[in-house]
Amino acid sequence: MALKRIALRDFVIVQSLDLDLHAGFTVLTGETGAGKSILIDALQLLLGARADTGVIREGAQRTDICAEFDAGPSALAAWLDEAGIPQDDALLLRRTIDLQGKSRAWINGIPATAAQMRALGEYLLDIHGQHAWQSLTRPEAVRGLLDAYAGVQAQPLAALWTAWRDAHKALAHARTAQDTLQQERERLQWQIGEMDKLAPQPDEWDDLNARHARLSNAQALLDNAQGALGALEDDEGGGALHALAQAQHLLEGYAHVDDEFRAMGEVLASCIAQANDVAHSLQSYLRDAEPDPDQLQALDARLSQWLSLARRYKRTPQELPALLDGWKRELRQLDSAADLAALEAAEHTHAAAYRKAATALSRQRAKAAPGLAQAITQAMQGLGMAGGRFEAQVDKAAEPGPQGMDQVAFLVSSHPGMTPRPIGKVASGGELSRISLAISVTTSELGEAPTLIFDEVDSGVGGAVAETVGRLMQQLGQARQVLAVTHLPQVAACADHHLVVAKHKRAGGTTSSVAPAAQDERVAELARMLGGQQQSPTTLAHAREMLEGARAVER
Repeated sequence: MALKRIALRDFVIVQSLDLDLHAGFTVLTGETGAGKSILIDALQLLLGARADTGVIREGAQRTDICAEFDAGPSALAAWLDEAGIPQDDALLLRRTIDLQGKSRAWINGIPATAAQMRALGEYLLDIHGQHAWQSLTRPEAVRGLLDAYAGVQAQPLAALWTAWRDAHKALAHARTAQDTLQQERERLQWQIGEMDKLAPQPDEWDDLNARHARLSNAQALLDNAQGALGALEDDEGGGALHALAQAQHLLEGYAHVDDEFRAMGEVLASCIAQANDVAHSLQSYLRDAEPDPDQLQALDARLSQWLSLARRYKRTPQELPALLDGWKRELRQLDSAADLAALEAAEHTHAAAYRKAATALSRQRAKAAPGLAQAITQAMQGLGMAGGRFEAQVDKAAEPGPQGMDQVAFLVSSHPGMTPRPIGKVASGGELSRISLAISVTTSELGEAPTLIFDEVDSGVGGAVAETVGRLMQQLGQARQVLAVTHLPQVAACADHHLVVAKHKRAGGTTSSVAPAAQDERVAELARMLGGQQQSPTTLAHAREMLEGARAVER
């Protein structure tokens, strides 16, 4: 996959740009301030960089960035499939930003998030900036470069580190809180013991109140049951059952004459049957029921115990069963937290898992370090540092961490016979740029991104070294697409394609354009880079000679 086309609308000082790009090595050159890095800035924004309204051309409402890439490798195809994005022969990316700061992005016409665009960018571009050397003094960046060269991932180790750290914190907390935990356990045990004497059951409170109400009104219930039974079955024949039977008999005597009598008689028959059932139930109740002072006293005592505990713990009686269950659950948790043996075992297990993985990672780093050092040392020889030596030093860190137990440092000696020392202490600014370029070239050969972008990484070099830089990028361009922003004619001469960035001042403001340079235009641009705006026959001849020399080497 390679970048085929980029289109900009109202981006910074570009009003409109449609540019086709090709495989191989392409350079972008132009006068200072012309905006040579505009294309790179646009690509970074397209691939998820933070949106900023400052990129919108003055007077415009929004900026619009589009890019087209060739269809990519299987890993990208799998990513697109998982993201639910349709695949075609080309990959189309677009992003817009308006004056309100609203940003929108699309992948093959499907709306996408900035995070998705950043993830996609890892499959498409590898950008090396002009200040990349600054990262050589940051331990995390140095370690990351070695890990990339070794082909290892530190993320799984970070998860093991987190698990170990959490287990260690839990153990330390339990050890320091033993006194407090013991006091809390004793309090809960005492409360549970008090409540267990009552042993309240769910719904028991309502049942106790119902039984207490019956027993406390036992005599009144018996008297009323006896009265009701007497009203139904009066021994002298005046009860309700007798009256109902007499009424039914009178109606049945003329039921054959009037159907209404039959219907009313049937109703009375049903009433008599139900009244008889009630009478039988009352007789059973009177036989079995009698006042029970002992049971009533026991109920009084249990209800009093419920109310006492409810007042003590400021709960309603109905809440006591749930309160007891909660205390028992808390006690179990405290017992678990106070189980130092279990916590120590967990901490030991996590520590062992972390150390095993960290040790394996250390071995991989130590194995890869000489190879990285040799590759960068070799690259340094052609970049004006003949006899210089690069070392990737892997030592044991003072403390283990999420990235392992190693401290990685880059050491360099810029001249033969010098003892390698930390980069930031021995290298000058120009040497740092060249070392960074050597590292960029070395590590870029490892990556899988099909397009490599170098943004003035050749700053601080010149002469024969600049020509070597051009050759290195030309060599990289044979395998992958390479784009480089440069101010060095020696680098530009080695390119397969040359784009010239120009700034134009008009009545409406300043705009920038990017256009391919044909043969004569390319000679003129190289001559400008060699001798400034005043082109002479000498600079033009020198430019032609540089181009011919680059082609001869390429052939």
